[in-house]
Amino acid sequence: MLNLQQIRRDLHRIPELGFQEIKTQQYLLSTIDQIKTDRVSVQLWKTGILVFVAGREPEKTIGFRADIDGLPITENTNLPFSSEHSGRMHACGHDFHMTIALGTLEQVIEQPINDNCLFVFQPAEEGPGGALPLLQSSEFNKWRPDLIFALHVAPELPVGTVSSKPGLLFANTSELFLDFIGKGGHAAYPHLTKDMTVAASSFVVQMQQIVSRNINPLESAVVTIGKMESGFVQNAISEHARLEGTIRTQHPQAIQTVKSQIEKIVHGFEIAYDCSIQVDYGANYYQVYNETAFVNQFKDMIKSSKITYKDAAAAMTGEDFGYMLKDIPGFMFWLGVNASFGLHHAQLNPDEAALDVGVEAVIRTIQCFS
Repeated sequence: MLNLQQIRRDLHRIPELGFQEIKTQQYLLSTIDQIKTDRVSVQLWKTGILVFVAGREPEKTIGFRADIDGLPITENTNLPFSSEHSGRMHACGHDFHMTIALGTLEQVIEQPINDNCLFVFQPAEEGPGGALPLLQSSEFNKWRPDLIFALHVAPELPVGTVSSKPGLLFANTSELFLDFIGKGGHAAYPHLTKDMTVAASSFVVQMQQIVSRNINPLESAVVTIGKMESGFVQNAISEHARLEGTIRTQHPQAIQTVKSQIEKIVHGFEIAYDCSIQVDYGANYYQVYNETAFVNQFKDMIKSSKITYKDAAAAMTGEDFGYMLKDIPGFMFWLGVNASFGLHHAQLNPDEAALDVGVEAVIRTIQCFS
């Protein structure tokens, strides 16, 4: 029987960024080899893995997705199994997601169900986005599931609790990168320069009016600049500034409205500040929209178990699993892990007691839908 705690700790030590998950893929393959039988087929896709388990009398294929990449964060937990990769950390719980998928895979192999199962170990959820190209791949479409679901750890929920809701669970999201290019020079001669520190600073302030004046007040939207870089020394005027941020909206059309307004402001700033501005939207994620029937069925099933169910609220977080739900019926749910620090925090340390709860919730869901 697989030791889930050890697997989680092994994976926690080797976080890798999107489409760089070489060690992670090798570890997963080695673990899958320990438990697979002749009913199990394995297919690689980039740094990800698809594991197909044939059912006894299949009428459909049930998919479960686990993301496998880490984040560019320096870990600060002082755990004995802390990240061995400098500047990399499983700060979003993907080590938990993979471990739960492996634990569930073992149970499905040992206790076959009628329908087929597809376990999707997906790379690059955090960026640049692995779900959409995976969906379009021949490897995925060979075993394309009829329904699919996933989970995500929730630090704020206690162990033994799961949470979901029909409809919108995660927002539409887009990365945002802006490069301002002007003319640098000596701080004593500002009239001979095109100051990109001033331009970028003004742009940040101007952008804050997009949501308040262009988005329906009854809809939710967020435009945040989380990083700003400009200049190298205190007595020189910067010719380059860079803004990095994120756009998040409740409705798909609203994100296009925000982008359109950003581009209008860009055009005006290029004229007003006599500069050029390059815009890059980076990775874009579609909303996670849960099928009502599946959530209700999941909720009823959970309430008949020892696991506690809690209704969730919509969040402005982003998840590329939304692309899968756009094409394939299904849902996502939160798994309580009772952590003191939140997602993407350098001190995130989920409670490992949630691993068994996660496996129970996933295997029960598969059996419920089969």
